[in-house]
Amino acid sequence: MGSGKNLEFAEELLQEETGRIRRGRGVDRVVVGVISMAWALFQLALPRFIILDSVTIRAVHLAFAITLVFLTIPAAKRKGKTRFFHATKYIPILDYLLAGIACITVLYIVLDWTGISMRSGIPILRDILISVILIVLVLEASRRVIGPALAIIAVVFTLYAFLGPHMPSIFALRGISLRKYISQIALSTEGIYGIPLDVSANTVFLFVLFGSMLDKAGAGRFFNDLAVSLLGRYKGGPAKAAIVSSGLTGLVSGSSIANVVTTGTFTIPLMKKVGYPAKIAAATEVAASTNGQLMPPIMGAAAFIIAEYLGLPYLAVVKAAAIPAFVSYFALFYITHLEASKLGMRGLPRIDTPRFFTVLKNGFYYLVPLVILIYELMVMRHTPKLAAFNAILVLMVIVVLKEILRANRDKTGLLEAAAKGLKTIGQGMITGSRNMLSVALATATAGIVVGVVTMGIGSMVVQIVEILSAGNIFLLLFIAAIASLVLGMGLPTTATYIVMASITVPVIIKLSSASGAIFIPAIGAHLFCFYFGILADDTPPVGLAAYTAAAIAKSDPISTGIKGFMYDLRTAVIPFMFVFNAELILYGIDSLPQALLIFAMATFGACAFANAVQGWFLTKNKWYEVPLFLVATLILFYPTIVTKIFNLSEHLKYYMYFVGMAVYGLSYSVQKLRLKIS
Repeated sequence: MGSGKNLEFAEELLQEETGRIRRGRGVDRVVVGVISMAWALFQLALPRFIILDSVTIRAVHLAFAITLVFLTIPAAKRKGKTRFFHATKYIPILDYLLAGIACITVLYIVLDWTGISMRSGIPILRDILISVILIVLVLEASRRVIGPALAIIAVVFTLYAFLGPHMPSIFALRGISLRKYISQIALSTEGIYGIPLDVSANTVFLFVLFGSMLDKAGAGRFFNDLAVSLLGRYKGGPAKAAIVSSGLTGLVSGSSIANVVTTGTFTIPLMKKVGYPAKIAAATEVAASTNGQLMPPIMGAAAFIIAEYLGLPYLAVVKAAAIPAFVSYFALFYITHLEASKLGMRGLPRIDTPRFFTVLKNGFYYLVPLVILIYELMVMRHTPKLAAFNAILVLMVIVVLKEILRANRDKTGLLEAAAKGLKTIGQGMITGSRNMLSVALATATAGIVVGVVTMGIGSMVVQIVEILSAGNIFLLLFIAAIASLVLGMGLPTTATYIVMASITVPVIIKLSSASGAIFIPAIGAHLFCFYFGILADDTPPVGLAAYTAAAIAKSDPISTGIKGFMYDLRTAVIPFMFVFNAELILYGIDSLPQALLIFAMATFGACAFANAVQGWFLTKNKWYEVPLFLVATLILFYPTIVTKIFNLSEHLKYYMYFVGMAVYGLSYSVQKLRLKIS
């Protein structure tokens, strides 16, 4: 397969995720473009210009999303015997009808809100019919945009709720009536129109729009060039540049696949150019892009949903997520150094490395909106949606001014330049709306699962999970991790997190309280589920991020996924560490020096774990050196374990860092001596 076809395949995977399969006829493109622009303008108006109640905002948000899904994504993504269901060159009449019906049924809760409120819990026949149609269409739209997995999970939970009385005793559940199910799922804010959809409508859209507009303006290429100019000439420079570039892109992107396509098209060829095997080049990009979702402020939309679930300020979630995210990235940076050492890699030649100040001079304005966003969030303490709105306004001004200044320099028409800038803004809006389809439908469909759980099935699920784990918190965490990985193979990260949080977080908190041996704060349990949902993006055999990177690198997707997962094992160990040591998520930590010490030691711990997994430090590891790395990892991540084992005072825990560093230093000395002897 040629490089052009490989890149085309990667783009196709991204199109399937973001709803850009259909190109459409002229009139179809106009319809889709107008609806996409209207959605973006509606969302932009919410922070400043219009005041609507929460239910209306959620319903209108979902109405735009579900309409675009039926108009842009065919019923069958792959070609089959029936071309009608795979129509990509036009929108069939049936899909126009489905889009219209879906829009009306979604808005029904707004159109008849007074009547629905008056007959709360006792829906009439019209309510039931419209609600059934709504649920079916939401499930179908979800199937189209994110695959069948989440729709199947929602159906299974629904069937369980109805068939509970007929299940074996251990799984038996008091059943629910159709009226109660409809009232909860489709006619209240406890199901489809629940908290996840509220976060999607009020916060996530603007951040995704901001990222899409940055990308359309050319920021992706700038971030990549900036990273290469800083790191390209060092050992393994292109791989290190890929990590920095993906981290910057991940600040505003909620998609692993989008990160791979945006940065991987530049970094993977550069890695191969300096001698990286295709598999390693692709796996490095996969690991970097997957971890992009760990980076605040978006975190794949999870930061905002966690804040809503726990009633915490958004900045509290960012604070908790900061150390694990940066430790994970520093460790990946170190892994690329180890791989470069094993392979004898060198950096890029000077001629192939752009000059840093030249790159910065030509694109510094792309950093201005990011600085504004961070300033608004961290200093002004504005709400996330207002901060994103202000950053978008600044970006719009920059896009138009850039074109006007370029036209003035080239002595071309200023009006034409302004029109070009506005066109770029419009394209960013359309792309942002399409990028939101998977998030909006994932949160709406996951709302069905959450709604069923809150109707009484939740306590039963907690009992079942507790029985499976035999009341052992360690076994429970392992089960939760495996379940998140399996679920995440067919779901977006946001949906995986919502489903797992509704099922496993309550039992994790309950068992940790009951055991008394370990305290797991609620935010730690939520982040645990989130981390393993992310790791599914490069977990074979389904990891789509691995398939995307493999297509660009022309490597085998399964072996690429396995290699990427090996790199991400250092991310997998972090959530286990922060549920045991809540200080890693800064729980109860308000001192900056203390936080910096915890961060530094955790970074060394992650590097020690990378040495153990990658089989290399100064040279290839001997079998007897691996236990040293693992002991150093455990102590540096969780120093209290030493005080517990030897029954020492809790006040001595930070002194145990010296023990961890001594063990790590011993590993260094052993290998240094071995190299000197050889």
